[in-house]
Amino acid sequence: MRNPFKKRSTVETEEKSVMQIPFSFGDVDTVGYVKLSEHPDVVIAVNKIADLVSNMTIHLMENTEQGDKRVRNALSRKIDIEPHRNMTRKGWLYKIVSDLLLHGDGNSVVHIGVDAETGLIDDLTPFQMQAVTFNDVDGNYVINYNGNDYKPDEVLHFVINPNPNYPYKGMGYRVALRDIVKNLAQANKTKNSFMSGKYMPSLILAVDAMTDEMATKEGRDNILKKYVDETDGGKPWVVPADLINVHQVKPLSLKDIAINEGVELDKKTVAGLLDVPAFFLGVGEFKKEEYNNFINTRIYAIGQIISQTLTRDLLYNPNWFFRLNPRSLFSYDLTEMVTAGTQMVDRNAMRRNELRDWVGLDPDAEMQELIILENYIPAGMLGQQNKLKGGENSD
Repeated sequence: MRNPFKKRSTVETEEKSVMQIPFSFGDVDTVGYVKLSEHPDVVIAVNKIADLVSNMTIHLMENTEQGDKRVRNALSRKIDIEPHRNMTRKGWLYKIVSDLLLHGDGNSVVHIGVDAETGLIDDLTPFQMQAVTFNDVDGNYVINYNGNDYKPDEVLHFVINPNPNYPYKGMGYRVALRDIVKNLAQANKTKNSFMSGKYMPSLILAVDAMTDEMATKEGRDNILKKYVDETDGGKPWVVPADLINVHQVKPLSLKDIAINEGVELDKKTVAGLLDVPAFFLGVGEFKKEEYNNFINTRIYAIGQIISQTLTRDLLYNPNWFFRLNPRSLFSYDLTEMVTAGTQMVDRNAMRRNELRDWVGLDPDAEMQELIILENYIPAGMLGQQNKLKGGENSD
């Protein structure tokens, strides 16, 4: 039985034989399983989220009657500056976010080390998520890492997209992205084959059917050498009439085979699932409002997951909590920062040195004092304004 998938080297007709065939999708190798961690679009999106989240400083806050105030002590320094002896806060957070979105399938687990002499928190060591499993035990669960069991209160367990059946652990994007990533990989493979020019001949020679010569590669090469190779470059070909019919082929573009439209749609789907703006993946143009909304939603939400987990698992003081500060991540220009800061200074809500810090300038001793315009005074002091009192001869 003839194999319908077997590729033929020539296309035969009754009178003519064609030396080359145009581009065919059936000639492109198909792709198999593609890891999410190896696909460029997924890596770009995850790296962007991890980079932005890891740029946020971790503040230890205290809830007071006057509002939330920042606490600076050894614990705040430990978490924000040196969570691990071999990692900075940025690298530590980057690892956690990458695990949540990519490597840990919605989970990231960090072991809480304790100094044997002082009893204080030592290294906070992220686990390699490929070696982590979760086991249900009597309504609770145990985390197994390399054959060792850990209770939930011995680790920091960060979770994204809680599993509906096991809410203590998360769900990643592997299943949702699997087919889309495969489509993008196949489109990239097709594009590479297409752009190589292997299946885009600029000329096709149709010759009178000569069974013996056309049956072998050597025979076809002889025909080309006889009428093509012996002709000097730039000179016209001289061939017997009715022997060879030369067809010029206009090469197809990626738009003609609808690769670009399909790739763009899949990229938008990847961006939507990972909740990043599509322009991060090369679709569309940068929009400031869209970027700031991304910071306010996706980045802020992941920051909330991290801060709430740190608060739950590390703090005993009920008035303390951790907070990740996203303010520096927004897209500001200098004019906007100065305008907003000046309005707060005018209303006695900010010192001028704080405004200088916003724009990256060093503090100035003469700008530490709070200033206020004459009209911005407490309501109880309105009657003390001289302009509201009568003159000396008001009697």
